[in-house]
Amino acid sequence: MAVSWVRRRVSPVLLLAALAVGLPDLASAQQRAAPARPAPKAPEKDKEPPAPAEPPPAPYDRDLMRLSEIIGSLSFLRSLCTAPDAAEWPTRMKALMEAEGVTPGRRDRLAGAYNRGYRGYALTYRACTPSATEAASRYVAEGERLSHALASRFGG
Repeated sequence: MAVSWVRRRVSPVLLLAALAVGLPDLASAQQRAAPARPAPKAPEKDKEPPAPAEPPPAPYDRDLMRLSEIIGSLSFLRSLCTAPDAAEWPTRMKALMEAEGVTPGRRDRLAGAYNRGYRGYALTYRACTPSATEAASRYVAEGERLSHALASRFGG
C-alpha cells in the first residue's frame, strides 16, 4: 500500500518534469519550422517630429511676465468698472502673445501670468469699488513704465 501512495505522488511529479523537459524542444521545433519574418516597420510619416528645444529665456522675460500679469489684472478690473478701454486689454494680451509667444512653453507662461492677474482680482472683487479703481490706475501706471523700460532697453 505504501508503494501505491508513492506511485500516485511520483506520477504527477514525473509528468510535470517530463512536460517541462519536453516544452523547450517543442518550442525550438516550432521556431525552426516557422520562417523568419522581418519585424514590421512603422511608417515614417506617422511619427511626430520631435518638439523643438525650448530656447533659453530672454533677458526681459521676468518683466514680460509681469506685464502679462498686469494686463490680466487690468482686463478684469477695467471691465468690472465698465471703463471705456475695457475691451482693449484682452486684445493687447493677444497681440503680446502673437509677438512674444514663439514656443508653446513661452505661450503657456505668458497665458499663465495673464490668468494669475485676472484671477487674483476676480476672487477679490465682485463690484467696482474705489479701491478697484485705484488698483486699476496703479496698474496702468506700472504697465506704462514697464513697457517703456522694455522698449528702451531691448528695442521694439
